[in-house]
Amino acid sequence: MKRTLAAYLMGGTLFIWAGAVLSISFLEAPLKFTAPGITLPLGLGIGRIVFQALHRLEWLLALLTLALCLRYWPPCLLQGILATLLAILLTQTLWLMPILDTRAEVLLNNPEASATATYHHWLYIVLECIKLVALLVAGVLLGKNLIQHDSGTR
Repeated sequence: MKRTLAAYLMGGTLFIWAGAVLSISFLEAPLKFTAPGITLPLGLGIGRIVFQALHRLEWLLALLTLALCLRYWPPCLLQGILATLLAILLTQTLWLMPILDTRAEVLLNNPEASATATYHHWLYIVLECIKLVALLVAGVLLGKNLIQHDSGTR
């Protein structure tokens, strides 16, 4: 596979990943509770399913992006950004999601429990913001690289 094709695939993967994070974490998650008839238990149940699916998709996209980057690029800023993204995914998958899932279970089984956001929720949101910015920066860097490469080959 040519490096240019790999860059286009990687750029597409990064922007699809950014779109998934934006649409689920920043649109679906807060908006579902504003829909008529959505109760806290129903919203939590939907959220758990949607975020599990998002995380599976994120890992697929992360591994594809990492494989392309490691194969076609020498160590560079892009690999540093990908390392940051993987660290965020690992933190969310191994630490935050289990805590938030347990919290959802408590709320589902005890309707009297307080549904206010914990610091884990806020940390998750901060990490999602960092992740989104990192994905967009990586995609723009790739685009810049492609533009420079294309203008240099003419």
